[in-house]
Amino acid sequence: MEAEKAPQEVEERASKKQQKTFKKKTGILLLLLTLIVTVGTGYALGHFYFWNSIDMKRVNEQLDYYKEAVRKDPANLENRIVLGYTYYLKGDHDEAIKQFDNVLEQDKNNYDARYNMGLVYISEERYNEALIEYEKAVKIAPKDYKGYVQMGIAYRGLKEYDRATKSLEEANKLAPTNSDIIYQIGMVAEAEGKYADAITIYKDALQYDPLYKEAIDALDRLKDKDTKTEGE
Repeated sequence: MEAEKAPQEVEERASKKQQKTFKKKTGILLLLLTLIVTVGTGYALGHFYFWNSIDMKRVNEQLDYYKEAVRKDPANLENRIVLGYTYYLKGDHDEAIKQFDNVLEQDKNNYDARYNMGLVYISEERYNEALIEYEKAVKIAPKDYKGYVQMGIAYRGLKEYDRATKSLEEANKLAPTNSDIIYQIGMVAEAEGKYADAITIYKDALQYDPLYKEAIDALDRLKDKDTKTEGE
């Protein structure tokens, strides 16, 4: 997988201090890596990634690179999406939305712009607005499981757990055995207070990825809650 090569390439670049130009390929790989971490993307799906100072230095390099790239070629939508996503990584959501809006004005069926716009809304807990974006995204790319996963996260944020589970089950049909999806189903069960079910689901996620940190943390988190529930 291309995304799996990203960490190595990033490290190689870090060792070449004399290299001042942030190459587009590295920027895209960093984007893919981040998407995997955050969306399972790793959208991570629902994972949280904490940038250290070195990471943020690279994000700043990426920002400078794509700001210049967009300035030189404002019609290039791909560069503008990466620029918007980089603003999102820096926490500048207004600028991120501005870039995605610009793309959607030119191509309303741009999946990446819809998807990343939804990420911004979810991070701001604007779940209804996120759902609007992801409903459009899954129409554009109905075979891409990630849109359904984000819908599940948004519905969970709205406490609409049945719809959240339904969306995640759709994602699971498209990408069975995906530990991120299974983990998100567990998150819904946990949010509903079904701790025993959540524990079972988190353990299921670990069968596919034994090092899945969020699932391990969730099991630690629920151990006491489940004990209290059983003791009542």
